[in-house]
Amino acid sequence: MSTPTLVRTAPTEHPVLEVLAERWSPRAFDAENAIDEAKLAASLEAARWTPSANNSQPWRFIVARRGTALHAQVVDSLVGFNQAWAVNAAVLVVAVAETATEDGTPITHALYDLGQAVAHFSVQAHHEGLLVHQMSGFDPEAVREFADLEPRFSAVTVFAVGEFGDVTALPEVLQQRETAPRVRRPIAETVILSA
Repeated sequence: MSTPTLVRTAPTEHPVLEVLAERWSPRAFDAENAIDEAKLAASLEAARWTPSANNSQPWRFIVARRGTALHAQVVDSLVGFNQAWAVNAAVLVVAVAETATEDGTPITHALYDLGQAVAHFSVQAHHEGLLVHQMSGFDPEAVREFADLEPRFSAVTVFAVGEFGDVTALPEVLQQRETAPRVRRPIAETVILSA
C-alpha cells in the first residue's frame, strides 16, 4: 500500500501529461515498506521498451533491494550527502551504459539512450505510485569493482526508488528542499534557436 505524498505538481507554461507534471524527486523515502515487485517490474518494462539507435539498447541496470548486501554496496558507493537519505529507499538502481560493443566498436549514443531508459523508468514508476530520485554523487569505480563490470560498461547514475516517507526525519536543509517551490528555466531560455 502506497503512503501519501506531497502534492508537488509543476507550474507548467503549457499543458503536459499529468504524470509528467506531478513527477518529482523526493529524498524522504519510507524506510520500512518493501518495494512492490509488480510496480518495479512495470517500471523496468517501461525502460526495456525505450527507443534506442538501431535498437541497440545500450543500458543495463543493477537493482539492489534494501536489506541485501548489494543494497549496502550501492549505499557505500554514494557520497555521504546521498548516503544520509538514500539508504532508506526500498531499492537503489545503478544505471549502466554499454559504451562499446563486444568487438570494441564505440556506442556513441549510449549515454543518450540510457538517459531515455531512466526517464521511461521514472515516468512509469510515478504512474505506479513509486517515487524516484536520481543521483550523480557516487563512485562509479566502486560499482565497477563490486559488480565486476567489463571496461565497456560504465555506471552513470544511481537512482532511489520507493514510497514517500517522513519529511521531518530528514536533516532540516533537506526538509526545506523537499517542500520548496518547484522551478525550471523558462522555455524561451531553453530553446536556443527556433524558426
